[in-house]
Amino acid sequence: MRWHHLPMVLILITAAVIAVGGTIRIYDAGESCPDWPLCFGTFGFDVSAEEQAAWWAENPEEIDSRGENHRYTTFQIFTEWFHRLLAGSILGPLVILQFLIVRKQNLSLSVESQRLATLSLVLVIWQGFIGYVTVKWDNEHWSVGLHLISALIFTLSLIALHISWRRDLGENMQIRTVNKTMNRLSIATVGSLVVLLVGTFVSTTEGANQACGVSGIPYSWPLCSGTLGLIIQDIFIQSQAIHRWLVIIVLSILIWLWWTRFDWAPDERIRKLSNIATCTFVGNMALGAAYVISWTNESGFIEWLSVLHLLLASLTVLIFSSSLILIYIHGIRKNEEE
Repeated sequence: MRWHHLPMVLILITAAVIAVGGTIRIYDAGESCPDWPLCFGTFGFDVSAEEQAAWWAENPEEIDSRGENHRYTTFQIFTEWFHRLLAGSILGPLVILQFLIVRKQNLSLSVESQRLATLSLVLVIWQGFIGYVTVKWDNEHWSVGLHLISALIFTLSLIALHISWRRDLGENMQIRTVNKTMNRLSIATVGSLVVLLVGTFVSTTEGANQACGVSGIPYSWPLCSGTLGLIIQDIFIQSQAIHRWLVIIVLSILIWLWWTRFDWAPDERIRKLSNIATCTFVGNMALGAAYVISWTNESGFIEWLSVLHLLLASLTVLIFSSSLILIYIHGIRKNEEE
């Protein structure tokens, strides 16, 4: 049985969990299951408005920020319910199975692989706890950001396990590296992660998506309410302007990295990965612009663009981070002057 492919299966499931989580956010369904791990005291998602009212009456302490008269649609409740189903009933048990398999094969797998399997198990439990905290704190900015960071770290633990597992089975990629390689990839990783987190802050702050206006090109994009967005008076409402400036800063860094890639990345595979990540970053800029200018008075924003925007941003961070993991596991230092 080729169990070393199991981490890749878990990565795909995790991507689905992140995508559903993004759908929950854009459809304002983050509090549609007010209790945890149940949903309105049930294991299902088809909870009528009358049943919601009855549950609120019995549990007034659980009334969320929208007030006791707010009612969620079946679709909103389903997204939150399905998110929990994927994470708790499918992903969690498979991570436990992965841990048990690695432990059983401890004689043929390295200590590093065993530690990564243990780490992924710890992180999936942590992720469940943070999900609980996010529900209890009514989707506060910091809890949503922490939930996303935890999901990305968990995904990276699976990527690292897959690479380490394959190395234990005899694969040796021998990636050439110099001192600059790790340093500059770390800068790219941190930069793209900061952009992602501030973007999450924008999407979870009421009114921030419209803070730069909704009048199309060029008033709303690339300008911000007809200005460069340099004067920040409220970091919460104007977080979109901050997000845009961070994108420009990180893009400048990535262009610099790309321009000097032969100097800092002697291995062709690392150069390709950095190029792919840079392309996804640039493509995501275009996607973010498309989302901003998609506004219409009749239907608002095209929200599926926001989900795709989140996924591409996460993918950029993961590609840069995966490059670091590859170097850590397969890197061979070149004896060259930098």
